[in-house]
Amino acid sequence: MAALAPLRSLEEEVTCSICLDYLRDPVTIDCGHVFCRSCTTDIRPASGGRPVCPLCKKPFKKENIRPVWQLASLVENIERLKVDKGRQPGEAAWEQQDTRLCERHQEKLHYYCEDDGKLLCVMCRESREHRPHSAILVEKAAQPHRKKLQDQRQCIVAEFEQGHQFLREREQRLLDQLAKLEQELTEGREKYKTRGVGELARLALVISELEGKAQQPAAELMQDTRDFLNRYPRKKFWIGKPIARVVKKRTGEFSDRLLSLQRGLREFQGKLLRDLEYKTVSVTLDPQSASGYLQLSEDWKCVTYSGLYQSAYLHPQQFDCEPGVLGSKGFTWGKVYWEVEVEREGWSEDEEEGDEEEEGEEEEEEEEAGYGDGYDDWETDEDEESLGDEEEEEEEEEEEEVLESCMVGVARDSVKRKGDLSLRPEDGVWALRLSSAGIWANTSPEAELFPALRPRRVGIALDYEGGTVTFTNAESQELIYTFTATFTRRLLPFLWLKWPGTRLLLRP
Repeated sequence: MAALAPLRSLEEEVTCSICLDYLRDPVTIDCGHVFCRSCTTDIRPASGGRPVCPLCKKPFKKENIRPVWQLASLVENIERLKVDKGRQPGEAAWEQQDTRLCERHQEKLHYYCEDDGKLLCVMCRESREHRPHSAILVEKAAQPHRKKLQDQRQCIVAEFEQGHQFLREREQRLLDQLAKLEQELTEGREKYKTRGVGELARLALVISELEGKAQQPAAELMQDTRDFLNRYPRKKFWIGKPIARVVKKRTGEFSDRLLSLQRGLREFQGKLLRDLEYKTVSVTLDPQSASGYLQLSEDWKCVTYSGLYQSAYLHPQQFDCEPGVLGSKGFTWGKVYWEVEVEREGWSEDEEEGDEEEEGEEEEEEEEAGYGDGYDDWETDEDEESLGDEEEEEEEEEEEEVLESCMVGVARDSVKRKGDLSLRPEDGVWALRLSSAGIWANTSPEAELFPALRPRRVGIALDYEGGTVTFTNAESQELIYTFTATFTRRLLPFLWLKWPGTRLLLRP
């Protein structure tokens, strides 16, 4: 019990005075008191126009609110300490015993108060506070919840069984169709082989007879020339097709179905993994980390680029040269997911024009292109036929497109923020770079990627313990790229924008 006292004292030190919970994203105000960032937004202005500290009643300016990084790490360590499995057995036993006893009377908790939603001991049950309330035994109170869990388990098993049954039926149907195609191909091959053998035998007989005729004297040979022409007319050798056209067509249709199945399964797996394994989190941006080239919305979920540096005061956490900004909430464990929407002026119109052009093309031309559904709208520099001045102009345009781009991903809380930065994984940044010309993984050197669709909304899935940052097209669920690393520090959402006419929006 004595070993728990220091921990409780630390918990009191990192408790927010407003929400009475652990400090979440702690910030300090002008007077020095510390609260959760979200709690400071709920403080209403006083009659004088400025909000006042709930503890000392001194007014403060919201633009002076500053994060306390060290305290945030301390809160996380205290939370981990509570569930640390490496503590001494005696301490674990004391803590288990403490959680099962009433804090006021040190008695076992046998009852559950339905009015207050609290566990009660015998003395609490008979107290004046809870005597008029409805209290039942803990085990009885837990029965509906256990039944609900059992029902949910049965529903999960039933849902997956239906899915398995559906996939088994589709699998068998496709296998039956494939077996039928194989049988038709085999029959066509055997028919072609049999007919070819017969044709070769006929030709061999004709050759033998012609060789005999060639040995006859000229007078005898010329006596039956008319009969010779009638018996051996000019006839083309039979050239058949081993595979019927209809079979070829069905084989191509089956290949299309297989591609559709593969694409659908990848999308299904991506969505299922995201929804079942990753927790979707709402992310906001930290205005004190935002470069002076960036403008944030009032809700801190949207960022735009400005060509003019507009920050008068340089915060210690602020990016100075690079147009970057970090998220206000960091992650040190778990699996989390959020999305970044890329809004670019003119993209919608470009895609509509591209769709109209694609409607007029033939299917064979679309297959040879290899990419569709908007990817052709990406501006590329693959046309190598231009020479001289045209080639130089293309190189200049390419350089401008590389400069005008954006990056989305995650970064360590200790990432360097001053001066020119490379923003690579070795620097503590794992991100994708997008531009009108294409998309790249921000590795050393950059790795160009070729997704089937241009991602308008990028999904970012962070598995901290697994050491992966996965990027997907949030609309099609297509996997774009996965970074693999070992994370040891707090990771923050990261945005970088140097692309006029473009906005990055955090979703949800």
